[in-house]
Amino acid sequence: MFILAHDLGTSGNKATLYDFEGRLRSSTVYEYPTYYPGPNCVEQDPEDWWKAVCVSTRELIEKAGINKKDISCITFSAQMMGCLPVDKQGNPLRKTIIWADTRSVKQAEQMEKGIGMEAVYRITGHRVSASYSVEKLLWVKDNEPENYKRIYKVLHAKDYIIFKLTGKMVTDYSDASGMNLYDINKKEWSDEIIDSIGIERGMLPDVHPSTDIAGGITQEAAGEIGLLAGTPVVIGGGDGCCAAAGAGVSEEGKTYNVVGSSSWIATASKMPVFDESMRTFNWIHLDPALYSPCGTMQTAGYSFNWLKNTLCGLEVLLAKERSINPYVLIDEKINESVPGANNLLFLPYLLGERSPRWNPDAKGAFVGLKMTHTNSDIYRSVLEGVAFNLKVILDIFNSFKPVDEVIVIGGGAKGKVWMRILADIWQRKILVPEYLEEATSMGAAICGGAGIGVFKDFMVINKFNPVKTVIEPRPEFSETYNRLYEVFNEAYEALVPIYSRL
Repeated sequence: MFILAHDLGTSGNKATLYDFEGRLRSSTVYEYPTYYPGPNCVEQDPEDWWKAVCVSTRELIEKAGINKKDISCITFSAQMMGCLPVDKQGNPLRKTIIWADTRSVKQAEQMEKGIGMEAVYRITGHRVSASYSVEKLLWVKDNEPENYKRIYKVLHAKDYIIFKLTGKMVTDYSDASGMNLYDINKKEWSDEIIDSIGIERGMLPDVHPSTDIAGGITQEAAGEIGLLAGTPVVIGGGDGCCAAAGAGVSEEGKTYNVVGSSSWIATASKMPVFDESMRTFNWIHLDPALYSPCGTMQTAGYSFNWLKNTLCGLEVLLAKERSINPYVLIDEKINESVPGANNLLFLPYLLGERSPRWNPDAKGAFVGLKMTHTNSDIYRSVLEGVAFNLKVILDIFNSFKPVDEVIVIGGGAKGKVWMRILADIWQRKILVPEYLEEATSMGAAICGGAGIGVFKDFMVINKFNPVKTVIEPRPEFSETYNRLYEVFNEAYEALVPIYSRL
């Protein structure tokens, strides 16, 4: 018997099939388009999501060579912080305004004036921002009043697919906690925020634990998706929270880092973590007894990719001639430098910054560049700059509860040189599990298994995604890195007045 997990990402849907022993048996990807109808506007068509789920489900079953009756349940991980208004029949009233859309800056400013940034942070666990769902909803209210009048519910990506499968309009705690509208302390929609911004409470879906079964697949949906009618549909959660579960962060104090194009550090806690400077934020974990305090930086892998494309032309050329990955040659050059890159710092703010700086005007910079610096020093400084920036987030969580080790997943976790740099700068053990890029779908699959009673709880992940590599920090480099970490933070603060002028 199998668990079918769909991960509705930004570029496409990844369908995965896991058995009850946590083994990934098969996977397939179906891509869909993103639309950019105006400045800072980013949208997707929910019908593309439905087509992706149906096509990839059928492909996956055929690819795996199994019978649809062998599917025990279907469940979801999906992009968060979107806004899909639907009518009473569940018909989309417009394309979805997805997480990357920031057109609602004006609505965010009005919301902050009306309630206050700190009040919203203490209620929802998040700062006021155009990135979140309710600000997008307010944009619809202000700019598309006819659509707004017809809204029955506001859904997220996975919620829409669940409706298509079951006819139920529901969401889960994790996605609700990304709307800037949900009281994460009381686990209910915030009357204070609803009354202040003047929206209708009835348009918000019922909120459930991620492991709840929304219902069974209807006869009509079964014909489209190629599954048996009545197959249980477990709600699942937002992609970041599914990644936490798949990385093994399902008990208080465990911490993980995703190193992808962007990067984030999150931990598991029995209570939200409210930073005095509001540098980090909080999701509700897939396990409703836990929270997932988190901090996300914009350009981690993006910084490394920028380095490769901009300054590593020779390595790229040689790699092409040798038919190898250019990052292999770049890593070799990095190893020719020394920890600290001979006092060269890189500020990794190539796309502004979210957590911990919350400064869209922030810019990237090399600080301390001298005639004696080599390309090896420059390459190393880029990876060290990302690690220094993530350390700011790590230090916040460590001040609430000591963090001794960090699980690292994502494509960047394949880089041994980068993992060594993280261990030495953070002075923490780095744990690299077996599955690095499947953690999100695996977290959703475990949620599905828990929902139908196959798994007792989320702790089963320790067997399904075991740690394969442990990188110990080298204490002999702590003094160098601690000194440079102070300079790194001082350099950022010193440049703040300059960023907006550029």
